[in-house]
Amino acid sequence: MADPAPTSTATLAEDATLEIRSKQSVDPWNVTGETGADGVVKAINYNALIEDFGTKKILEEDLVRFEKVTGHRPHRFMRRGIVFSHRDLNSILDRHEKGEPFFLYTGRGPSSDSMHIGHTVPFEFTKWLQDVFDVPLIIMLTDDEKYLFSESREIEDVQKYTHENTKDIVSVGFDPKKTFIFSDYEFMGGEFYKNVTRIQKKTTLSVAKAIFGFDNESNIGKISFGAIQGATAFATSFPHIFGTDKAAVAKIPCLIPCAIDQDPYFRMTRDVAHRLHFAKPALIHARFLDALQGPGSKMSASVDTSAIFMKDEPNQIKNKINRYAFSGGQVTEQDQREKGGDPDVDVSFQYLTFFLEDDEELEKIRVAYRTGKMLTGELKAICIKELQVYVKAFQERRAAVTDEIVHDFFSEKKLLFRGNPNPIASAKTEDVTEGSSDAPKELTKNQLKKIAKEKAIEEKRLAKLKEKEEKAAAVAA
Repeated sequence: MADPAPTSTATLAEDATLEIRSKQSVDPWNVTGETGADGVVKAINYNALIEDFGTKKILEEDLVRFEKVTGHRPHRFMRRGIVFSHRDLNSILDRHEKGEPFFLYTGRGPSSDSMHIGHTVPFEFTKWLQDVFDVPLIIMLTDDEKYLFSESREIEDVQKYTHENTKDIVSVGFDPKKTFIFSDYEFMGGEFYKNVTRIQKKTTLSVAKAIFGFDNESNIGKISFGAIQGATAFATSFPHIFGTDKAAVAKIPCLIPCAIDQDPYFRMTRDVAHRLHFAKPALIHARFLDALQGPGSKMSASVDTSAIFMKDEPNQIKNKINRYAFSGGQVTEQDQREKGGDPDVDVSFQYLTFFLEDDEELEKIRVAYRTGKMLTGELKAICIKELQVYVKAFQERRAAVTDEIVHDFFSEKKLLFRGNPNPIASAKTEDVTEGSSDAPKELTKNQLKKIAKEKAIEEKRLAKLKEKEEKAAAVAA
């Protein structure tokens, strides 16, 4: 029996419901796409993030300049828009062109005993940048963060994950002579902790709330953690690498390759940096690797069916792709042949976009799938094979990583690097000092509004308290 036609009242109610949409949300802990009127989660709108976060899109002229300055063709992540946004990338290219020092900084929050393929994206790109620029690299393991932001994990859990994840990271292929890895729990102290407290002192609770959305139920460890992540961006935190001439070392910036969700930490750091007379960190942002379930999500270390893990066996990879990978194809083979599929939402094709090196081969696959010459099963088979090769090669490298090798990466040794061997003549640049009209304002308009609101609320509270005290004093008199 067919369902009865809805009444006009029911129709109006449904229309009202359809108008309710949830906006996309991207922060260091949660990533969800916008939910449309039909209840379907949309892909992350990266152009909107560029606008909201106040970053700059990587343009074709940026890629041309990168190749001219470095002598290297841009990485496939850059060519394909996977690495899509930046803050001050051109200032880093200026320094490299002139032979001036800078360093790379990236990190990992250890939340599981194995990284997944989404985690390898920023590390693979960072390793490539290390090879291109020949500069020191600092990798931070935020085990304290994963304890503070979880209701279930204990310190001992995250420390175990730290050890296992370090072996995963080393397996990407970093040069131990140029790389320093540290755990927050093990390294905190000395010049690093001094910089942590400098950032803490310059960052108000109102700013932390505005940037990160903290409320009165947030533990104080969460609220202050941004200062720890930010302190790694300052070269003076690492005298064993850069020396003890603080005035000179403070001028050395870093380039941070990271996913776009980490940008809020460094907006705060950049805002503080110029007030401390430290070099501001530059950033280069990657988009997320979709979860197997499709656009609008990202892989989760805590959800096995959302991700391909670096410890997965070939059959596990095959089963996950076949069973869970969201398809952009049609329901039937006939429809697929006639109408073609949508590679922009198809998870298997998106994974090939990240991991298949050959641009021409990728384009052939895209055209064949879109025109219906390739079926979903055939596309998944190509993806499965590519990921099996990628993960197996990783596992072979990881099997060779010993505890002694890990210890060497953690040792506070002098790093060996050359930078640009053929710099051009350096032009003198002026530092932006505190109070200068050229000093950048890193907070967004919405964040500034939130800070002003917090300040007004606090002023009102203090005024009421003062009025209450004056009345009490009058009664006592």
